[in-house]
Amino acid sequence: MESFFSFILYPVSAILWFWHKIFGAVLGEDNGFAWALAVFFLVFTLRVVLLKPAISQMRAGRKMAKFAPHIQKLREKYKNDRQRMAQEMQKLQSEHGVNPLGGCLPALLQIPVFLSLFHVLRNFHPGAESNFIFDKAGVDSFINASIFGAKLSNWITQPAQELALFGTDRTSMMIVGIPLMIIASVATFFTMRLSMKKQTDAAMANPQSAMMAKFMMYVAPIGAIISGWFLPIAVLLYWLANNIWTLGQQHFLTKKIDREQEREKAKEIEAKKSAPRPKPGQKPVRQDGKDADEESASTTTTATKPKSSTNGQRQGNRQGAKKNRPGKQAASAKKGKKRR
Repeated sequence: MESFFSFILYPVSAILWFWHKIFGAVLGEDNGFAWALAVFFLVFTLRVVLLKPAISQMRAGRKMAKFAPHIQKLREKYKNDRQRMAQEMQKLQSEHGVNPLGGCLPALLQIPVFLSLFHVLRNFHPGAESNFIFDKAGVDSFINASIFGAKLSNWITQPAQELALFGTDRTSMMIVGIPLMIIASVATFFTMRLSMKKQTDAAMANPQSAMMAKFMMYVAPIGAIISGWFLPIAVLLYWLANNIWTLGQQHFLTKKIDREQEREKAKEIEAKKSAPRPKPGQKPVRQDGKDADEESASTTTTATKPKSSTNGQRQGNRQGAKKNRPGKQAASAKKGKKRR
């Protein structure tokens, strides 16, 4: 893993080293809160870097939600032809500039960062001479740092002998770790709840999507609590900072995207209002130069001509039929005999 993620491990450790130098100069090199703040600002730095992809993600999500009814129609129309349905969906997405993979980019970028931080924290152990950017002094500083007796590089379910090696115990780890797990779980719940509220009615009309969203809204916080027993305290701090940032960012970006959509709607309304209109009493002119009255008159004349000719043919046929009736011919023949 070290060789595979080396291009991320060194930048992550460098950012952590930078923020520790700043907060350590104020609170002390071995202060646990200095290291905790360094982890928090490591997360904030990385999330600022990923802010532009996050905005693109939200815009892509809004576009996908806007065209959700069209996609649903395509699914119903080509439900028996999946190849044609995929072609039509790609055509619709390309026409409107929608990229469904754009919404996954920020989440995918955070995975290697999370794994890299986890690996860096695991390498802080007694006797280590260095840890990527950190020298031996930096490693010893991290190992000696604690928050209310809990060491940042240890986790709750770690064997008691290893905890004793770091100078802590399970009780101290639980006193700090459990509240962090609960806060992270609550932040995860409200983040997913806010995301669900912003889903459109069309997106939530699908029973499977609605059920999956509700399922994840309750399962993800439970997962935060369960996994917290097996993660170092520093990783729990990372998770807490990440969830808090996500909650605030989602609230901020949602308002930003809403304002953008309101401005777009206002521009559309203004464009409609500024479109040229005929003056009072002026005949509306079509693009080909004909007046609307001329068009309606020609349409009326064309429509009435076939009817009149048809009526004339019908009347002629009736008169001819009356003249050629057998009864009248017989009566006229009798009158001719009598006269003779």
